[in-house]
Amino acid sequence: MQWVDRIRQVKIVLVVAAILIAAASLLISHKLVSDLKQEERSKMDLWAKAMNFVQEADSETDLSLALAFIEGNTTIPVIVTDAQGSVMEYRNIDEDADVTDYARRMRQAGDTISIDLGAGDYLLVCYDESTLLKRLTQYPYWQLGIVMIFVVVAIFALLSSKRAEQNKVWVGLSKETAHQLGTPISSLMAWTEMLKESYPDDELIPEMEQDVRRLERIAERFSKIGSLPEPVATSMNEVLDHVIAYMDKRTSQKVAIKGHYPSHDVMVRINASLFEWVIENLCKNAVDAMEGQPGKIDLWLLEEGDTVAVEVVDTGKGIRKKNVNNVFRPGFTTKKRGWGLGLSLAKRIVEEYHRGHIFVKQSEVGRGTTFRIELRRDQKAMPMPMLKG
Repeated sequence: MQWVDRIRQVKIVLVVAAILIAAASLLISHKLVSDLKQEERSKMDLWAKAMNFVQEADSETDLSLALAFIEGNTTIPVIVTDAQGSVMEYRNIDEDADVTDYARRMRQAGDTISIDLGAGDYLLVCYDESTLLKRLTQYPYWQLGIVMIFVVVAIFALLSSKRAEQNKVWVGLSKETAHQLGTPISSLMAWTEMLKESYPDDELIPEMEQDVRRLERIAERFSKIGSLPEPVATSMNEVLDHVIAYMDKRTSQKVAIKGHYPSHDVMVRINASLFEWVIENLCKNAVDAMEGQPGKIDLWLLEEGDTVAVEVVDTGKGIRKKNVNNVFRPGFTTKKRGWGLGLSLAKRIVEEYHRGHIFVKQSEVGRGTTFRIELRRDQKAMPMPMLKG
């Protein structure tokens, strides 16, 4: 679908833009941090020279400029030690810090400048990055996080907006379809009544009547899209029986459809019309997967504590592993015909309307597939969902 492709293109553009912004930010910040590191290194070189100048000066030397430079360092942590590692002086160090340990870590990091005192003696100026430089080092990662948050919010807002527009279109189209189907369905119902009076013994007329009722139920399903039909306690046994009765007469005799239920009625709060459509869709896909070959479809109704499960097991061609995660995606289909919307809408009906779960339990190429639906007995209704990109 064109709108799906556009949404994907917008997603790609946003992701690429975020990556480019993040990469540019990291590069610029890295260059800035590198320049500041070099500048602080240069300052420490000058600071060490000033210290050396003070050490070598005699009583007549003017030390005012050198001392002013030494005192001017108010941001860069610095520790001066002798050749044996004993601390002689330090600046811009937290009073609670272990100065000796701090100097050791500076030496291990290689952030030192040696002052030669002659005769093999020397002083070691150990320094660390300033607080400002440390903050700038962390800044790109904070910026990257902000950019990622922006992209996520932008994508979410875009999808929400698109979804709302799509939902309005689907609701309007569905209700209009239901309205347009109403008149011909009423006419067909009247014609079947007339045929029953004229040909009371004709065996085909009851079948025609069932198909007309089927059209009426389809129109009812379309009319409920976007609304909140109240789910009622329903026998899942009867729901599956209806599906089997409908599919059995409209499926090749090569395919056997059989139900396996508990001896008692399994009651669940559902919308029977919509849920029957889900099971019918799974059965139709199973029939298509058999590609005209003999096979069978088993509908299993299981009770597992507060959960009621329905499993649709077929002996069709199966689903390749690479496609298992895509079968519920709108537009995905392996058939020559079809829009690839059936399983997607089935998933929305089960998961968003009935608050259940539908998934491929297992599938093996050449041996068949098992779809499983899980429902809680006490689930609450949600508005009938729309297809989303």
